[in-house]
Amino acid sequence: MTLKIGSFVINCKDFDKTYKFWQEALHYVPRRPPGQGWVVLKDPTGTSPNVSVNQTEELKFGRNRMHLDLYATDQKAEVERLIKLGATIHKPAKQGEDFVIMADPEGKLFCVVQIPHSSTDKVASAERQAPSR
Repeated sequence: MTLKIGSFVINCKDFDKTYKFWQEALHYVPRRPPGQGWVVLKDPTGTSPNVSVNQTEELKFGRNRMHLDLYATDQKAEVERLIKLGATIHKPAKQGEDFVIMADPEGKLFCVVQIPHSSTDKVASAERQAPSR
């Protein structure tokens, strides 16, 4: 038997705001209509894991032990687009870093990572050790 990631769950207080942010940020679609503070957003191409949004009263803000790394072919444009959707920059990229740490509208952190453009760069990037964030 093998395991695979089926869904990342994002807990939130403001369900509508959080659900709409992640739906637009990822260009995902609801698997079924949202109901009672819960929705599963799916990649319309079927190639990436689902993202579930769950309304809860207990939240942890700031740095979590796990977070999403969103890969971008144009990091600057994606960061600007996410800011327009309600995200904020938590920590800009330092010299030589390929990631920007952002926060969603409720303060949960995620990274926008610039993906390399050539196949050689992709292999090198995949083999490098993840930076301490």
